[in-house]
Amino acid sequence: MKPKFLTALLTLVLLANTALAQVVLRMTWYDDGQEGVVMRELLDRFEAANPDIRVVMDTVPFAAGILQSLPLQLAAGQGPDLARIVDLGGLSQYLLDLRPHLSDPDYWEANFGPFLDWMRPEGSDAIPGFMTQLTVSAPFINRTLFDQAGIAVPEGPTTWEQWAEVAQQVAEATGTPHAMVMDRSGHRLAGPAISQGAAFFDAEGHPKIDDAGLRAMLQLMIDWHADGLMNPDVWIGAAGQYVAGNLPFINAQVVLYMSGSWQVGQFTNLIGDAFDWEVVPNPCGPAACTGMPGGAALVGIAATRHPAEVARVMEFLAQEEVLAEFYGRTLFIPGHLGLAEAGIDFQTDLESAKQALNVFASQVPLIHPTAYALQGYRFNRVIFDNLRDRLTQVFVGELTLDQALERMQADIDEQIRQAGQ
Repeated sequence: MKPKFLTALLTLVLLANTALAQVVLRMTWYDDGQEGVVMRELLDRFEAANPDIRVVMDTVPFAAGILQSLPLQLAAGQGPDLARIVDLGGLSQYLLDLRPHLSDPDYWEANFGPFLDWMRPEGSDAIPGFMTQLTVSAPFINRTLFDQAGIAVPEGPTTWEQWAEVAQQVAEATGTPHAMVMDRSGHRLAGPAISQGAAFFDAEGHPKIDDAGLRAMLQLMIDWHADGLMNPDVWIGAAGQYVAGNLPFINAQVVLYMSGSWQVGQFTNLIGDAFDWEVVPNPCGPAACTGMPGGAALVGIAATRHPAEVARVMEFLAQEEVLAEFYGRTLFIPGHLGLAEAGIDFQTDLESAKQALNVFASQVPLIHPTAYALQGYRFNRVIFDNLRDRLTQVFVGELTLDQALERMQADIDEQIRQAGQ
């Protein structure tokens, strides 16, 4: 047998043995902007240093893949090894506790501690994952439209009613189709509702929907849709699912867009400097001037057959220098206390993006305690989805506001009861 042939044969045998020994992990991922590209590059580095593990990213649509399909997969005992999720409390029972496999759990507690409580089963000290970003909801505006209309952008404490009025003036002066749009999301609506005085919970901590604060905000939404101030395609044009209002804003078809900090990376890429866009502080109500906190987390899934390997991937990604690069390139607010204190070198020269990130950071101290309580509540998705869907029925004339509130409460109570069985 010739030496070259023997060498080639030996190489094939070694490659085959390596392939057989390699663990393949699947990660379910979604993108707000281009962060999946950054994550893939980081995973490529991990794989180069850890040839016994390969991570396959399955990028799925947010609504269909993350909000709808993933919970069904997990409930059936299936699903990926890792996933990027937003329903942290609602999926907590399916998450892997990385703690037994981590070399330094104290690092995780010190830097991710306040956010770990959002994803832990009640009463647990589990370490399920880390925040890929901390998010804050607040409105974006098209500053160019204000300039074209010759109308000043409001400054200082400003109510939702005042913002609606001035946005309508700008829309009429510039021929913009609609004054406002809001993501079709109970989460996005919750901040303005809490500002109006919505409590969401009774004295015992149980969900209680119908109060004067929530009624006031819902009535504003009803009026804005009836008067044409709000783009109807987002809430009325979709049935039974989350819909983002980002496309009308990207296409300069609305003046004000109520969304959140996760849009900054996408707007930097898709809008750039086509027009001047900004973030404004959350409008005020009688109770507060608050948005909602939130974010997405990368977590391990308890059903994985490879918990130790999942933990190795997570430890690599959670390193301070790796996360600093991820946050800086994706333009995400860090969900890491050490990096939040040290500051992130956001990699953008676009003034709109820098302004937006600074304003979002300034909103964190203004977040109302009810907003934190609601975000950390295990069944918040039940509240958010029923709020969204029943309000849409009011918009299209299927229910009155009184009927919608009554059915929201009944549906929430029943769904929580069933989940507790």
